[in-house]
Order: sequence, then C-alpha cells, then structure tokens
Amino acid sequence: MYEILSIAIAITLSTSVFICVKWGNVICVGKTPVSLLAFSAILFTSGLDVGLIMFPLVEFPIYATEEAYNFTNPLAIEFGFWGFLVWAFYFLTTFYFCIVEPKIGLFQYRAIRWVNNLIIIATCAFTAYLFLSYAPTYIEGISSLQQYLLVGLIIFMAVFSSTHVRYIKFLSLTSSALFLLLTIVMLGASGASVPAFVESAANLTGYFENIHYFVGPVSDYHGWYLFWWFAWSIMIGQFVARFVSGIKTWQLLIALLVIPSVAIALWFSTLYYYFSNEIPVTGLLRWAMVVLGVIFVINSLDSLIRLYTDNLGVNTEGLGLTRYVGGNFLLLGCLVLLYQLTPLKIEWVGLIVIGLYLAIYILLFKNRRKLRESFIFAKNRPQN
Repeated sequence: MYEILSIAIAITLSTSVFICVKWGNVICVGKTPVSLLAFSAILFTSGLDVGLIMFPLVEFPIYATEEAYNFTNPLAIEFGFWGFLVWAFYFLTTFYFCIVEPKIGLFQYRAIRWVNNLIIIATCAFTAYLFLSYAPTYIEGISSLQQYLLVGLIIFMAVFSSTHVRYIKFLSLTSSALFLLLTIVMLGASGASVPAFVESAANLTGYFENIHYFVGPVSDYHGWYLFWWFAWSIMIGQFVARFVSGIKTWQLLIALLVIPSVAIALWFSTLYYYFSNEIPVTGLLRWAMVVLGVIFVINSLDSLIRLYTDNLGVNTEGLGLTRYVGGNFLLLGCLVLLYQLTPLKIEWVGLIVIGLYLAIYILLFKNRRKLRESFIFAKNRPQN
C-alpha cells in the first residue's frame, strides 16, 4: 500500500514541477474570484482542521522519542507533516480545476462525478469523526454523550454555514484572524524573549535540510497523514479553484506553498517553545485552543458540504432550507457513526483518490488535443 502511495506522490510532485516549467505564465482565474486576502483565508481554513491546533502538543513527545524521526527535530517533523510540500497536491488540483476541467469536463462524466462526490462526503464525515475521537484529549472530562452532542452541533453549524458562500468567506476570514490572535496571545503568555523564540523557531530549518525524507512516508503514522492529504486533495482543489483571482501559475504555486506554511510555521514554533521549555497549556489558553479548533472543523466541513451539494445540484433553492440542513445533517451524522462502528479507514479513501488520479491521467492522455486547446485558450486569455 505504501509503495502505491510513494509512486503517487512522486508522480504528483513531478507533474506540479512540469506544469510550472511548461505553463508557469498561464493566468489562472476561478468562477468567483476574490481578493488575495480572502483567497488566503479560504485556502488556509478550508485545507486544515482541528488537528492543526491540537495535534502538535500530543505529537511532539512522540517525534522526540521514536527512532523513525531521529533524523531531525520534532518541530521540523511536525511542520513536514502539515506544511509546504504537501500543499503541492493542492496546487496540482487547483490548477487543473482552473485551467483544464472547464475545457475538458472530465468530472462531468457520471462515474467520475459520483466517485468524486462520494470521496468528498466520506472525507467530510471523517473530519467530524476525527474530532469525535480526539475530543477527550482536547477537552478533559468530557463524557461520551457530550462528545456526540458537540459533534452534532458542529455538523449542524457547518451545514448551515454552507447554505451561502458569504457565510463561508466570513467564517474563513474570522477564523484566520482568531488564529493569528491566539498565536500572538500564546506567544506572549509563554514569556519567550524574541531571541529565545527565534532560536526555537530555527529548528524549522531541519525540515528543509531533510525535505527529501518527506517525499515518501517516513513511518506508518506519516503514511496515514499522506493518505489523508490525498483524500483532501481533489476536493480542496475543486473548492479553492473557484476563488483564484487571475494570477499566474507560478504565483499560484508560491501562494499555496507559502501562505499556509507561514502561518503553520508560526503556530507550531509557538507550541514547540511550550513543549521544549515544559510550559503547561492550561486554563483559558487551553479552552481558546479548543474553541478555535471547533471553528476550524466547522470551516473545513462547510466548504466540503458546499462543494458536494453544488456538484450534485442539491441546494437550498431546490430543497428548501429545512430539508437541505436536515438531509445533510443526517447524512454526515450517519457516516460519522459508520467510521465509529466499522473498520472504515481514511487510507481506503486515499487509495480511491489515487485511483481517481490514475483515471484522470489516462483520460487526459486520450483527450490530449483538448488538453492542448485548454492551454492555448488560457494563454490567450486577456489579463486584467
């Protein structure tokens, strides 16, 4: 299974490099372009969830002690699992849905459309399930009933937020602002001097010095992460591509690699200072992390719900608000229970996504004349 994963990563990254070399100056424009600030917020919050907020403090001790990670420091490992290189997956799919899909329309094929939407729904439910599984780690003393009630509330709020793009944009901007605010507050509460924080954050260089390790899974746990990112990749590209506002291909790559990674690096460096100096995160700071994590889950879910309901033509205009909210709530709630009560794993979804990638590559080869036409059209598109 990991051999398939490694081959898929190598092909994906190679394709991303080829696209930038060959079509780096092609202008990418989405259906509903937004400002760079709004695009950055949507990109950041749609592609991440509560794990970004809460996982590092749990994972740093593992990375510090297990042999598989002894080639660099825990901060570099954590950043490698979440930042920079993995966003190249999202670049490839965002570029595809900006430039290629509008001309070729492979995702309009019935089989591909249904497989794609089932992947989106399954991954959406997994995000909620993951929060359900880790809630006792985040919230000390929470009961099983409270876990289910909280996850139910999160799903309900996400479904409601998905009813209009303006809610998604507002929540993305708000959660991004709160994320930066919490980072600043926690950095201040740590008592770190500027030189001490910079010295701690300098451990991030361990990632770039060892970036070749992260091209394939360095452990089973890393493999789980990579399958998770593959599961997200096509649907995040579909969603984010809508908001691209007329930037060149190479600029899109830089935006996807750098914008989220800067925020991730700052947050992880802050938490790593707490870890390395054995500073406990308790009280209001802990609760602030939990609240922001909940908002991130809602923000991840609402974009995915909006995506699959648009793809399937199941919206509030056709169903009405009550049926739309109730139907999606029941669907996701049942799937969360399916993850809870069966052996269903995100790795299976990731494998299906890799299979979908393969199908797309084959179909693009068969439709290579249309593919060339799509690039010619994009090159001749007038710049704003």
